[in-house]
Formats: sequence, C-alpha cells, structure tokens
Amino acid sequence: MKTVIIDNGHGRDTAGKRSPDGRLLEWKWTRCVARRLCGKLRAAGLEPVLLVPGDADVTLRERCRRANELCSGREAVLLSLHTNASGNGKEWGTASGWSAFVSPNASENSRRLAALLHEEAVSRGLAGNRMTPSSGYYTANLAICRDTLCPAVLTENLFHDNLADVDYLLTDRGQENIAELHVWAVMKYFGES
Repeated sequence: MKTVIIDNGHGRDTAGKRSPDGRLLEWKWTRCVARRLCGKLRAAGLEPVLLVPGDADVTLRERCRRANELCSGREAVLLSLHTNASGNGKEWGTASGWSAFVSPNASENSRRLAALLHEEAVSRGLAGNRMTPSSGYYTANLAICRDTLCPAVLTENLFHDNLADVDYLLTDRGQENIAELHVWAVMKYFGES
C-alpha cells in the first residue's frame, strides 16, 4: 500500500508560531488538518501515518529518523504541514497565500509532488499575493525535506499573521479545502484516479 507520512509540524511548546491575536496556534491547526487529511487519504485507499501523534515537540532529528524508518521498503512520500509568517508575530502582515518547499538536494519525485501540490493550491484560489517561482515551489535547506529518504515536501498553508488568511484557516471550509488539496495532489502523484 502507498504510504503518506504526515509531519504535523511544531508541537505545543514551540515558541511563537501563532496569529497576533492568539486565535490560531500553528501546532493545533496542523494537528487538526493532519487528522482530517488522514481520514481522506484512508478513504482514497492510501495509508496515512502521523509522524507525531501527540502534542509535544519532537526534534527534527527524531522526526527524520521516524520518517526514514517508515520509508524503508515502502512506496512513500512525506508531507510536512505548516502555516507561514512574514513579520515579527506581534502585528498583522499583508503577505498571503499557499506555498511549497523542497530541499536543494530534492529528488525529481519531491519536485514533481511539490509542483502538483502547487497546481492544486492555485486551482483552489489559494495562490496569494507573493511571487512564486516558475517551478511552483521554493527551495530551502529544511531538515525535514533534506534528511528524509522518501520524496518530501513542506507546505506553508497560508499565513498565520494575515488576518484574512487566519479567518479562512479557522473555518471548516478552509481546513477541508487545504486537506483536500493535499489528497488530490498525492493521488495524482501516485497515479490514482
């Protein structure tokens, strides 16, 4: 069975990572969306695995170790879920939208998955106001992508310091849309209908 490893990002003890008004806590939001994503992937016939099932912080080294153990001998991909920020965390900003990241050493499969995720986000009206590279994804030296043996993409699902993005992220419709964009892109990647 094809496996989708979901890294639900930061834990409850990670400093910052919240909207200026405190309504959106990145660790809570990613766990909520990760659970929703697991249900949808299961319904699509894929095997979802939460990399961090609890609320506590888990080091990047340990998350990469877990991911590599899960990748071994399987057809698998990793999605690392996050929300983005553009400012100091205390004030609302104007940057908005969705983006994907791969590491500089990314495989062609990682790049293909990132491009499919980007296409799906754009088709759902989540592109935002920032200039995205023509590839559809950014390249950054992120450990969860760099040190994971299977194809890996980190997604920044709108901005937790943009008021309109936060309002959308906190709705059932917004969380459903973001979970679905990940599912559809993964299904396309694996060649599922």
